Amino acid sequence: MSTVRPSRNSRGRSGIFRTKTVEQSIRDTEEPEHALKKSLSAVDLTVFGVGVVIGTGIFVLTGKVAKENAGPSVALAFVLAGVVCGLAALCYAEFASTVPVAGSAYTFSYASLGELPAWIIGWDLVLELALGCAVVAVGWSGYVRSLMDNAGWHLPVGLEGTHEGSFGFDILACALVLVLTAILVLGMKLSSRVTAVVVAIKVTVVLLVIIVGAFFITGSNYDPFLPESEGTEAGGGVKAPLIQVLFGFAPSNFGVMGIFSAAAVVFFAFIGFDIVATAAEETRNPQRDVPRGILGSLAICTVLYVAVSIVVTGMQKYTELSTDAPLADAFKATGHPFWAGLISFGAAVGLTTVCMILLLGQSRVFFAMSRDGLLPRIFSRVHPKFGTPYRSTILLGVVVAVLAGFTSIDVLAELVNIGTLFAFVVVALGVIILRRTRPDLPRSFRVPLVPFIPVLSVVASVWLMLNLTGETWLRFAAWMVLGVVVYFVYGRQHSRLGKADASAPQAPPGI
Repeated sequence: MSTVRPSRNSRGRSGIFRTKTVEQSIRDTEEPEHALKKSLSAVDLTVFGVGVVIGTGIFVLTGKVAKENAGPSVALAFVLAGVVCGLAALCYAEFASTVPVAGSAYTFSYASLGELPAWIIGWDLVLELALGCAVVAVGWSGYVRSLMDNAGWHLPVGLEGTHEGSFGFDILACALVLVLTAILVLGMKLSSRVTAVVVAIKVTVVLLVIIVGAFFITGSNYDPFLPESEGTEAGGGVKAPLIQVLFGFAPSNFGVMGIFSAAAVVFFAFIGFDIVATAAEETRNPQRDVPRGILGSLAICTVLYVAVSIVVTGMQKYTELSTDAPLADAFKATGHPFWAGLISFGAAVGLTTVCMILLLGQSRVFFAMSRDGLLPRIFSRVHPKFGTPYRSTILLGVVVAVLAGFTSIDVLAELVNIGTLFAFVVVALGVIILRRTRPDLPRSFRVPLVPFIPVLSVVASVWLMLNLTGETWLRFAAWMVLGVVVYFVYGRQHSRLGKADASAPQAPPGI
């Protein structure tokens, strides 16, 4: 079994900022008991990316933002949000091709920023992906209960989950997470095949909606394409966006600034493409295929979002769109309820892959942290037959299943958003640092115009973070403080890199 050796660029840094070299990370993947099975291709990764990004947002968020923020120019907001994500995607692509190891932003941070920053981002990702999966599972449960009600089947009230004015356990959301956990334990190839089938159904529904909806477009609905600007109602306290609390700046709706306000909202419909990077270690040719999977899935999702937004604002005047199910209701308004039903079916089916891939990403980050000793090493052992991190997958699957059973969507959703943006900032900074500290590393994919592109990615991500409420920032800060405490109580003492540094012979003074 190989051991972690101290790196030449970690000895000169204090303990909590010691870095783990790319060579060390790759050596760890060769340990038989902790080596993941390589079975994925660029197509598999692209399918994973599309599978996790395309969810109910494409059927709900497009019309909701058109009515409340941007009007028909919501299509431009999707383009703008796609550009912001594209900047982050370029940074992820370079890192994933340079450090093809499980863990995504956690592993990248360990190689560039140091151990404590890596722990913080890993801690952040575990929360982000767990809450994201729980929220998606609850949304899926709502669609299924609706379909069951239409068929005359009804669950006992206590098993329908927690709703306003009532408390219960969501048995359907819990069951979904447990089934998907079992599929992930049985192997990545099986997971990718299940995902491919569901994504094919989901994308087919989206394409049918776009094609059929195009025949019901009325040109006058696009007038005005850029509605006149309107000021938003000023909120106060922790409920207000942080940028308003700090600088007194309140975003406006419609007009040119409305496009930027809308972009801050629709950005969250793109969340998930970065999870492709967590599967780098399980990819047959990660240097080539991971950048293709990340950038390819993002490009496909951007085109689909823009097309759907053009269709929905052309079918019905933006002022008349509903905010609950705007695309389905637009088809109902034009006298085509069948297509409205198909949209609901596509949304329900699509959420299964979103939930599965969020679980996948979370278990790989947890696995990488465990393999480094920052979490108990017992969770980094892989299954002797399936080659998957079954212990961490089962543990997190059970935790998320219970969380999904008791979760209320509204309270937790924005924590997912701020966690993702924080990861984007860290990865972009990491690209700049690793270019300077390790210019010798082979990079099969390189971000162009460094440091300009990474800096632009940081600025764009921070801007969107500032548009989140002060309350979200406080919750995020509380989780980060808890993470720092856990690191100093457990992670720092059990770090494999720290133990290797402590046992390494010390250089004489002056050398």
